[in-house]
Amino acid sequence: MAKRIVIVEDEPNIVEAISFILSRDGWEVTTHANGETAAAAVRAARPDALLLDVMLPGRSGYEILRELRADPDLAALPVLMLTARGQKKDRALADELGATRFMTKPFSNAELLAALAEITADGA
Repeated sequence: MAKRIVIVEDEPNIVEAISFILSRDGWEVTTHANGETAAAAVRAARPDALLLDVMLPGRSGYEILRELRADPDLAALPVLMLTARGQKKDRALADELGATRFMTKPFSNAELLAALAEITADGA
């Protein structure tokens, strides 16, 4: 059975590239681009992992992560946060809010797949 992932990212080119990479690797991919409704989309999809961009329209990835971690059903969901901003304060906030892993753009396909394999290893 394929693992399910939700990609919350508003940049169409990035969504297309990541979706292709993950689908080819056997993931069942759902995408969502609006920060305002992202948490509801994640709840509805019941994924095995979440790729969450920091800068989104409506709400930031940090706000979404805070909401998901407060939900007992999603508190343990592996979350890989993606951002073009990789300063220490960004990483620190992601860690504080409970991100499983933090990755800065650009990244290689191999890095992305390795990070997802690592954060979902317990549930595999």
